Amino acid sequence: MNYNEVLEKVVYWAKEVGEIQKKAFLEGEVSFNSKTTSIDLVTIIDIESEKYIINQIKTNFPSHNILSEESNPVENNSDYTWVIDPLDGTVNFAHKLPIFCVSIALKYKNEGVLGVIYVPCLDECFTAIKGMGAYLNGKKLCIREFEKFENSLVATGFPYNRKTEKDNNLNYFNSMLTNVRGIRRTGAAAFDLACVAAGRLTGYWELGIKPWDMEAAAVMIRESGGDVIKIPNKRDVSIVAGSNKFCIEMLKVIENTK
Repeated sequence: MNYNEVLEKVVYWAKEVGEIQKKAFLEGEVSFNSKTTSIDLVTIIDIESEKYIINQIKTNFPSHNILSEESNPVENNSDYTWVIDPLDGTVNFAHKLPIFCVSIALKYKNEGVLGVIYVPCLDECFTAIKGMGAYLNGKKLCIREFEKFENSLVATGFPYNRKTEKDNNLNYFNSMLTNVRGIRRTGAAAFDLACVAAGRLTGYWELGIKPWDMEAAAVMIRESGGDVIKIPNKRDVSIVAGSNKFCIEMLKVIENTK
């Protein structure tokens, strides 16, 4: 498979979906429904965006598997799996906060080989192919190298079930806050992780992150010289991301938090 040709298609899909989202965002209020909790939302734009992307994949790569946030998985016993978040940052979108994005990843034999994240309101397109680097609107990305932990700017996210889940990240948030320069919480994990790849953020951590929120960005982070490491002894997939040295320092803070 020629990944450069595939990337060209995926960038086109992401930007087409991004235009749909931006138009709806600018035109007025968007209706939404709750999924698992009152803070886990889905809009008609999520559904329309996902339908468009899945239709494109089925047309161009009919034998591939598909894992997407809003639909049942498509299992074709293929070595290739697409991992999609059609609209990451739905709560932001529903509340008219212009930080949301389209995230599309391709995995081969369970390894990320291609990723695209498009941020419509910023017109920023992050791309990466395994072994070929990561880029933002054509400019090559480089991870922020670790200097002093106290000078770092990091981001995080919280689980939707944080009211009932004991391991809800609040203790780690408090520990990190007293050790770093600042913590940001944009509400769109794929965008935050892309910002780690771009060197805007030193690192990111999250408990119970979903594959569609991280797979595209994980390719970018690794291709920009960074790493994505699982936090040990967690029931669900939980990660730290940044340069390898910074990941190790974040893990130390997490391990030492009661």
